Formats: sequence, C-alpha cells, structure tokens
Amino acid sequence: MDDRAVEEPRVTATDSAIALIDEIRRDHPSILFHQSGGCCDGSSPMCYPADDFIVGDHDIKLGEIAGVPVYISASQFEVWKHTQLIIDVVPGRGGMFSLDNGREKRFLTRSRMLRREPG
Repeated sequence: MDDRAVEEPRVTATDSAIALIDEIRRDHPSILFHQSGGCCDGSSPMCYPADDFIVGDHDIKLGEIAGVPVYISASQFEVWKHTQLIIDVVPGRGGMFSLDNGREKRFLTRSRMLRREPG
C-alpha cells in the first residue's frame, strides 16, 4: 500500500460549472474567479474579465478550473483553508458584477473538508 498523500486540489468545478465557464468565455475569453467574502453577493464565486479585476497583494490563488484562475482573499483563506471549494451552478441571478449575471443561472460555491491539506 502506498502511504504517500494524494494531494487534492483546493478548488474544483462541476460539469455544469465548466459548461457555464465555456459559455461565458465565448463572450469574454480571459476571465478569473474571486471567491467573495460576503457583503452584497453573499459567498458567491464572482467571475470577472481578467483585465477588469486587480488581484490584490493579499489574494491567494487556490488553483484553476477549466484553465481559469480562482483567487480568494487571505482572510477568507484562513477560514476555508481546510476545505475544498467546488464551483457549481444553480438556477438564479448571478452577482451584480459577475459575468454569470443575466444568464438565469449562477455560480455557487459548495465545500467539503480536505482529506489532507495540500503542501
């Protein structure tokens, strides 16, 4: 038996989320996600044109989904560091400034505990 830890990604996406990402990229080829920390849009993953969002010095890149980078603020990361974020899609309206807005479906973050924290 192999005792080496299998490193789990910190962020993944469902097939529905990847399909919506592909749809959005037809209009906006270069996008990124930033996991919202609350406020106006709750805890939705916000999808922005890459050129319209400035990644902050304290933002942490969780990984990529379908070739799209996903960031979270350092303070939010401290809260979520033991979890894997799973970007999914549900019916509804996206966040006011998120590119899923107006598509009658929106991104939603689900989570589960990581079996072992990535190194």
